[in-house]
Amino acid sequence: MTFAWYGHLKFFHAWSLPLTIFLSWGIALFEYILMVPANRIGYNEEGYSAFQLKILQEIITISVFILFASLVLKEKIKWNHAVSFLLILAAVGFAFYDKTHS
Repeated sequence: MTFAWYGHLKFFHAWSLPLTIFLSWGIALFEYILMVPANRIGYNEEGYSAFQLKILQEIITISVFILFASLVLKEKIKWNHAVSFLLILAAVGFAFYDKTHS
C-alpha cells in the first residue's frame, strides 16, 4: 500500500494524474486481496478483535513506510518522527495487553 500511495512521488512523473491514480489503485487492489482474508482469519480463527487487527495493520504499514521514505524517497528520520513511532509501538502494546494477560 505504501508504494501505491507514495511511489508516484519518486516515479511516474511523466504520467498523467488519472493514469497514476489507476496504477495506484491496481497496486492497492493486490494488497486488499491479501488483507481481506488475513483479517478474516485473524478475527474468526485467531481471536483478534477488529481493534487489534486495525492497530496491527497500522504498525506494519508505518514500519514499511519508514523504510520506504528513508530508502526510496531519501528522507531523513527526525527525532520527532522517531518519538512518534515509539508512541505508536506503545499503543500496540496497550491494544494487545488484554490478549496477553487474559
